[in-house]
Amino acid sequence: MNGVLCRRVIVAGLLVCLGASVSLAQRGGRNRRPQLDVAVEGNTPYDGRFVFVRLKYATGFGRFGNWIGNGGLPWSHDYPEGEVHFSKILEELTMLHVRTNGSNILGMDDPELFNYPIAYMAEPGFWGVTEKEMINLRSYLLKGGFLIFDDFRGGDWDNLQQQMRVVLPEANWIELDGNAKVFHSFFEIDHPEDLPAPYGGLEATYWGLFENNDPQKRLMAIANVNNDISEYWEVSGTGITIVELTNESYKFGVNYVIYGMTH
Repeated sequence: MNGVLCRRVIVAGLLVCLGASVSLAQRGGRNRRPQLDVAVEGNTPYDGRFVFVRLKYATGFGRFGNWIGNGGLPWSHDYPEGEVHFSKILEELTMLHVRTNGSNILGMDDPELFNYPIAYMAEPGFWGVTEKEMINLRSYLLKGGFLIFDDFRGGDWDNLQQQMRVVLPEANWIELDGNAKVFHSFFEIDHPEDLPAPYGGLEATYWGLFENNDPQKRLMAIANVNNDISEYWEVSGTGITIVELTNESYKFGVNYVIYGMTH
């Protein structure tokens, strides 16, 4: 059995186990969420483990919901199930020592961000960068940090580009295809465009910001345009979506983390 096939079998097996450990909450539509089998903790002090970091921000352009979690504040969508499920997969598949009972939620202007090489932002279409966020985030990226933008579509992409022009005025987004190194850092993802969005029906594309705008240099940020990979993580094992798509979404996440940890 070759390495890639072996990894696919492992992921499928893990998802079966994960599915056995969750049950659906008695709610309808997209708000149906699994009950986690772990007690989710809030922020924990830095202790050397890999920790999923979710960036929070004051909603600059409209808002819906005022609580943390699915359907609440935009930056919190798919929390906490998305990162808990993904962290379990990451722990099983890699040599990383991973915190699996939650995530750290940090502001972009928080000095604590520099303890963590990878950070994730949901719904950047609602983000309006502040001066303090701009200064800290720019320094974070130039010093080696890696940002993942996810869970947005349509006009949200225009806003993300506008906000990042404030953070990195000299940087230009470059569209990524299956040749990009980030899609081969662990799993071989030759056709990233083949993963459809879990809803919305728009064509997913992937864009990156590189050091000195050079695709041969370090990728500093990636944007999953018209996609919501953490939605797949959130509902994995529930039967809401098919296992094959959830498998693929985990591959994207693992590749992003491994790339960010090694570049």
